[in-house]
Amino acid sequence: MLNARGSLRHAACAALAFCALLSTAAHADNSLYREFGEQPGLVRIIDDFYDLLLVDPRTKPYFDGAPVKRIKQKLAEQFCVLLDGPCVYTGRTMKRAHEGQNIDRAAFNALVEDLQTAMDRNGVPFRAQNKLLAKLAPMYRDVQDRE
Repeated sequence: MLNARGSLRHAACAALAFCALLSTAAHADNSLYREFGEQPGLVRIIDDFYDLLLVDPRTKPYFDGAPVKRIKQKLAEQFCVLLDGPCVYTGRTMKRAHEGQNIDRAAFNALVEDLQTAMDRNGVPFRAQNKLLAKLAPMYRDVQDRE
């Protein structure tokens, strides 16, 4: 049987162990976000990505007259959330944001290629790239135009 001091010591140890567990879980949860360079890295990747989209003849027409600053901001939020970073996405749904754009599979694939190039240029490990792409792939259903 534990005395009061032993109970207090046991409770303190349990609390420390729990805090260590939470710290480890938080550390693991945002490791992918850290591999992308956190917010500064995401901004660099998205800047490069957007530059590529604007020169790629397969994607350029979709961005004529688009609000560049807003798109970059919403992409950074969205990627941050997908990478388990400390962000909140405040944009429209993918379906709503892409309504009437007539996006087909070829344009979507070109966008993915341009994103991969931007991630490569910014030193994102291949495994980390694949994790983000796996989270983005199902979004094709929301951005495509249905015949």
